[in-house]
Amino acid sequence: MRLKFCLVIFLLKESCIVGAQDKILIAAASDLKFAMDSVIRAFAKSNSGKVEITYGSSGKLYEQIANSAPFDIFFSADISYPEKLKSESKVSSDVYQYAKGRIVIWSRKFDPRQKEMKSLLDPSIKKIAVANPEHAPYGKRAMESLEYYKISGAVKPKLVYGENISQTAQFISTGAADIGIIALSLALSPNMKNDGKYFLISEDSYQPLTQGAVITIHGKGNKLARSFFDFVKTDKAISILQHYGFSKP
Repeated sequence: MRLKFCLVIFLLKESCIVGAQDKILIAAASDLKFAMDSVIRAFAKSNSGKVEITYGSSGKLYEQIANSAPFDIFFSADISYPEKLKSESKVSSDVYQYAKGRIVIWSRKFDPRQKEMKSLLDPSIKKIAVANPEHAPYGKRAMESLEYYKISGAVKPKLVYGENISQTAQFISTGAADIGIIALSLALSPNMKNDGKYFLISEDSYQPLTQGAVITIHGKGNKLARSFFDFVKTDKAISILQHYGFSKP
C-alpha cells in the first residue's frame, strides 16, 4: 500500500510538471497587441501547448513581474525594463532586442500629413491623447517629441492620458480625443489602418524605442517558453513584426 501511495504521489507530481510545460503566460506591451496575436497563431501551427498573453503598459508589467507575478516571458516596449529585471536576478535568459518601434500622429477627424506636427496646434482640437509617460514608453517618447518641436507648452492643456498605448488609440478611434500620438504598429492594425490617417514622426525627435524580451525566473526550465522565445527570433516572426511597422534594432 505504501509503495502504491508513493507511486500515485510521484505520478501526480509528474503530471503537474508536464502540465506546466504545456502552458505559458506572456506579459506584453500593448503596442504588440496585433503583431503578437499573429505571432502566436503562427507559432501554434507547428507547436503544441497553450500560450496565454496579457497586454499592458511596460512599466506596470515590469512592476508585476518584479513582485513575482507568474509570467513566463516579458515583451517590453522599452528594453530598460527587462534589463532591470536581469539586474535584479529575476530572469532566466539573456535580454533579446526583438524590435524597434515608431510613433505617429493619428486621427479620424484630421489628416495630420498636411500640417505634420503642427496638426496638434489646430485650434479646433479639444483633446490630444497620449499614453501615460510615467509607465508607458510610447507616452514618454511622445512627450520627448513634443518637447523637441517646442510645442509641449501649447498642447499640454489639451492632453488626455491613456493607461497604455492601446487605450490611447481607443480614445482617438472612438472620438473621445480628436487626435493623438500612438504606436505605428497600432496605426497599421486592422482596426485602425482604414479608419483614419497618420503622420510618421521623425525618429530624431525622441529616444529610440528599442524593445526587449526576456524569459523570467518563473519561466525557467519551461520548454514551451524557450520554444516560443526562440520562435520570435525566426524569419517568420520577424516578418510579422515588420508587417506591423516594427524594424530590427
